[in-house]
Amino acid sequence: MTDSSSSPTPLASAAPSKPRREQIHEVASRLFSERGYHATSMRDLAGQLGMQGGSLYAHIASKDELLIGIVDRAARQFDGALFTLRGDPMPAPEKIREAMHRHIRVVADNMESATVFFHEWKHLSPDAYTRVTNWRDTIDAFYRDLVIQGIREGSLRPDLDPKMTANLILSAVNWAYTWYRPGGSMTPRDVAEQYADMLLTGLQAAPVSTPSTPEHL
Repeated sequence: MTDSSSSPTPLASAAPSKPRREQIHEVASRLFSERGYHATSMRDLAGQLGMQGGSLYAHIASKDELLIGIVDRAARQFDGALFTLRGDPMPAPEKIREAMHRHIRVVADNMESATVFFHEWKHLSPDAYTRVTNWRDTIDAFYRDLVIQGIREGSLRPDLDPKMTANLILSAVNWAYTWYRPGGSMTPRDVAEQYADMLLTGLQAAPVSTPSTPEHL
């Protein structure tokens, strides 16, 4: 007797209103995040979708195309969330705090695709791999610019190394996909606030003290 609980229900009946291509991307995101890109076959994808293997190729050209699509979509989500902050007049510490919240929000709202984006992107074809590494450079530069802004305005310590500081911030927000679970006791805002409080305590410049006026006897 087989255990039916070990065989996930195909998605096809779960979300019939969604376009087939979107269903394929959702299932691919889930399987790639759970099993890994190489351990997921096109047959696995077709089975989860309730499709014949040959029918899948009417919608996508290859498994590689699916991975590229998932990664590209995640990159656009991060761009849309973060880059509107570039021209915001907020002081750097507030902007860093808001950027961290938006970054973690994208991860929390898209856990499966975020897992694929951060963990499986190394399996991309060479051209797509290069695009992602270039994109990562733009995100690094975004956070470095926030640190540089803070140093220039005097809100962050003048001795900070912008690259190392940006790496520290990114390490906190990017790795949220490994442990954060939506629906738990902490919202993305809670996580971002705690991270920002801890980080900014060490990053912010000490307040300038004004010499007290001596009292005349």
